[in-house]
Amino acid sequence: MSDVPPFVSVKLPAALVGQARESAQTMRRSVASQIEYWATLGRALEHAGLTTSDSQALIARQERAAYTTSPPVLPTSPELDDLHGHVLALAKSGALADRAQDAVTRNKSKTARSGKGRKAA
Repeated sequence: MSDVPPFVSVKLPAALVGQARESAQTMRRSVASQIEYWATLGRALEHAGLTTSDSQALIARQERAAYTTSPPVLPTSPELDDLHGHVLALAKSGALADRAQDAVTRNKSKTARSGKGRKAA
């Protein structure tokens, strides 16, 4: 049996926790569940073949959007067009949804094994 606890504490930037809190309220999740959800999506995208440069382009685009006060003007570049096409192809093929569902199922089974699952309301 492993001595690793089912949950551990980590330090996260206050801005990330604030964004997670806002998103969590909308989705009726806890802050921790929202961050876990985002991490699961990130793992699924990585597993689906999203490259480091694709990830950096998405992150940069998201960060630019946070500082925009007018309606966003979507930048165009060959890299973003390729990324958009890649994500759309993954979504259309069902690979992205399948991998995200696999990750969610694994997380649920880990939670069930630890006995720390949330009770339904």
